[in-house]
Amino acid sequence: MPELPEVETVRRGLAPVLEGARIARAQVNRPDLRWPFPERMAERLTGVRVERLRRRSKYILADLDSGETLIVHLGMSGRMIVSAPQGGRDMLAQFHHLHPAPEKHDHVVLDTEAGARVTFNDARRFGAMDLCPTDAVDRHWLIEGIGPEPLGNAFNAAHLVAAFAGKRTPVKTALLDQKIVAGLGNIYVCEALHRAGISPLRLAGKISAARIAALVAVIRDVLAEAIEAGGSSLRDYRQADGELGYFQHSFRAYGRAAEPCQTPDCTGIIKRAVQSGRSSFYCPTCQR
Repeated sequence: MPELPEVETVRRGLAPVLEGARIARAQVNRPDLRWPFPERMAERLTGVRVERLRRRSKYILADLDSGETLIVHLGMSGRMIVSAPQGGRDMLAQFHHLHPAPEKHDHVVLDTEAGARVTFNDARRFGAMDLCPTDAVDRHWLIEGIGPEPLGNAFNAAHLVAAFAGKRTPVKTALLDQKIVAGLGNIYVCEALHRAGISPLRLAGKISAARIAALVAVIRDVLAEAIEAGGSSLRDYRQADGELGYFQHSFRAYGRAAEPCQTPDCTGIIKRAVQSGRSSFYCPTCQR
């Protein structure tokens, strides 16, 4: 499932196409994805102007001039594909693709007045879209209760120290809890813990405040690097222009079981452990 860097990369790819654009036509090709689409979704999207695109955790939020916000979750395999019409040479230079022939899993298609098209394609149908009043987004059942953004000011050492206090769950599990910090998933938690030298098996409540403060900085660095690299493409993920992300080439721990640890002067070997049904990759020598 795409994590924060992938979702943020998609948002940035969509922004030049959708922000300020008016949707001339919205096409909804099925009644549901993971959950049913909202009533009259195509009608409610047609003719509206997208005022702003933002992200909350792993959700893309499109604020509309109708007073509603379109909430988009990519799920396991969802892709937002940007394309240009035949003859749209200026747009083609920016978006790389002409409008493709319709595909089986093109579930939602948005055509702007300028001629750009955004297609939501989701083969596994684990994605989701919903509409809600913009002033109520923070109370929407998908958004309510999500913790602070890891790249925002509210995510700091004091917050994480308080969140970890007394916790007898492994730090890996704690960081995957969206109520503690938004948008982190398995890949980037593994990478951050490896860089911070903290074992994913260590209990969250047993980590010192100084190490937690260092971990906050590492999480920010890992996410920033991943966004700069366009995210990580392992299975289905593509950027909005169809290109692959390439942060996977910078993994130091994730997916590297039985390979030498890349921490300078460390002689350890990366191991894989299963925690709550998810694979953790770590070095037992330098991660304590």
